[in-house]
Amino acid sequence: MGKLQQRMKDHELSLFISLPANDAVLAKAALEEGADALKVHFNVGHRASGTHFGSLDEYEAEFRSIREQFDGPFGVVPSGSLEGVSKEDIMRLAPLGFDFYSIYAHHLPSFMLENHGLDRTFAINEQYDLDLVQSASDFGFTALEASIVPGSEYGTPLSFADVMKYRYLAKHSGLPVFIPSQRRFVPGDIAALRDAGVKAVMLGAIVVGKTEDELRRAVSEFRNAMDRLS
Repeated sequence: MGKLQQRMKDHELSLFISLPANDAVLAKAALEEGADALKVHFNVGHRASGTHFGSLDEYEAEFRSIREQFDGPFGVVPSGSLEGVSKEDIMRLAPLGFDFYSIYAHHLPSFMLENHGLDRTFAINEQYDLDLVQSASDFGFTALEASIVPGSEYGTPLSFADVMKYRYLAKHSGLPVFIPSQRRFVPGDIAALRDAGVKAVMLGAIVVGKTEDELRRAVSEFRNAMDRLS
C-alpha cells in the first residue's frame, strides 16, 4: 500500500500543503507547522498562484532536498496539459521519491493508467458530470481531487453549496476525496469539510500565501483547527 493510500486509510482528515513554489525552505516550514503531506508542480502554469513551473530537470535537486526532509506522502502535478505529459518524466518520479501524482483527468494520457510505482490521483473541474467519477475506482485510482470551483470564483469564501458537492463526491465517487483551497478557506471551515466526508484539505497559495511567514501562520492555524476536532 502506498503512503498516500495508507495515510487516508489510517486518518479521518489530513492536512496537505500544495507549495506555492518548489522550495525546500517552504517545504521545511510547512512540515514544521504540521503538514501531513506535500505537493509540488512542474511543467504547469498554476492559475491560483499565478505561477509558472518549469521542467522536471529544473527542480530535480530541490525535489530531492524536499524528499529528504520527511517520510510522508509527497506528490506532484506533472503537467498542465495533455500534450505536455512526458512518459520519460513519469518514469522518473518514483526514483525521485514521489509517492503520488495528481493531474486533471482531461490532462491524463492512457499510459499514466499503468503502474509506475505511484499512487494515482486525478482532479476534476466544475465542468465534469459528477456521476461519471463513479467509474474511476475501476481503474485503480487512489483518490480524487475535487477542484470544482470556477476560476472566476477563486479566493471567495466557502459556501454550503460547495459543501454539498464535496459531500456528494465523498459519498458517491468510490474514492477518498481531497479538497484544494480554491476558496479562501479559514480554520472555521474545517468542521464542515470533515462532516462532508473529505479525507484531506489541501492548502495552496490562496490560503498559505507565498512567503515563509505567511505559510507558517496558515499551516499552524489549520493544524490547530484539525487537532481540536480529533
